[in-house]
Amino acid sequence: MAYTQDQQDTYFGYTLSLLSGKWKLLIIYNLGKNKVVRFNELQRILGKITYKTLSTNLKELEADCLVERYEYPQIPPKVEYSLTEKGKSLLPILSAMCEWGEAHK
Repeated sequence: MAYTQDQQDTYFGYTLSLLSGKWKLLIIYNLGKNKVVRFNELQRILGKITYKTLSTNLKELEADCLVERYEYPQIPPKVEYSLTEKGKSLLPILSAMCEWGEAHK
């Protein structure tokens, strides 16, 4: 079934709009697994993601209130990312996806 304009107004469409793209689910999964992660550490964990792509995705997730960014007032700057409560509420869904993958691989 094709995704139509009308479906973007559904709850499913809203959820997809928050999680769309290649990296967002992986970012959320890894933040859920590691709790608090610095930018460079997250980039290492994800592998082939570019600085710009990771930065853009984190900003979008932060704007959607799924990820929070904490910047420490020090030099050199230290920035950590973690899931908000809204972001953590996605973890059972990701867990179910992992279980489905395990059962059907």
